Amino acid sequence: MSERVEPIWVWGLPLMPYTLAESLERIAQLIKERQPNFIITANLHYAMITDADRRLRELNAKAAFILADGMPLVWASRLMKRRLPERVAGSDLVWKVCEQGAKLGHRVFLLGGAPGIADAAAETLRTRYPGLVIAGTVCPPFRELSAEEETALIEQIRSSGADILLLALGQPKGELWTARTYERLGVPICLQIGASLDFVAGKVKRAPRWVQKIGLEWLYRLLQEPRRLLGRYLSNIVFLLRMVCGGTRRWGRVRKLD
Repeated sequence: MSERVEPIWVWGLPLMPYTLAESLERIAQLIKERQPNFIITANLHYAMITDADRRLRELNAKAAFILADGMPLVWASRLMKRRLPERVAGSDLVWKVCEQGAKLGHRVFLLGGAPGIADAAAETLRTRYPGLVIAGTVCPPFRELSAEEETALIEQIRSSGADILLLALGQPKGELWTARTYERLGVPICLQIGASLDFVAGKVKRAPRWVQKIGLEWLYRLLQEPRRLLGRYLSNIVFLLRMVCGGTRRWGRVRKLD
């Protein structure tokens, strides 16, 4: 993947038209280059909060690349001149990154989730991919970290020699924290993966593959966690309708950097 690939702008997000395989290839390349980077997996919710938050639009410009982790974004691109080839879900990428890491000798650090989730996910990943090196696991408190706590956490990750940092800190907390600290972390790949650690650890069951393919994974998750997700998904639907009613000509121009 030597030639430069331009992003496709969908609802204010510069999404790279990578397949899952191409994403893994690019990740391996960035690890070889040894420079700190972060990657964003963007779904419909992330598009909505980016539209409302200039800080996210600014950090999107700093990301190594942004992937479409949401079928509405892929569907929207199909009405444009250039199309996204497929959805690259963070919940799939986490497995593939670790599988590739086991083969290439990459060290993986897991950060986030409820108490015990990162450790359970680490055990699952080590079992599935023998030889995978888990450089560390940390479950930080849900409250804001003090300056001393954050410095200690950054040093723990940096000194672990991790090649890949998988973060499950929620949106947009994870993206904002990563963009603010990735250079101090010194990790070649920082990847915010949302609820994916819960899936890996077996705390939350992911939708069957056929449900994912027809774009109804959100409904499956809503039925599992209605109290937590109902308000979020209703606001997502309102945003989706606003984008659709706005017409395709403005889809790529929604609230870029003002």
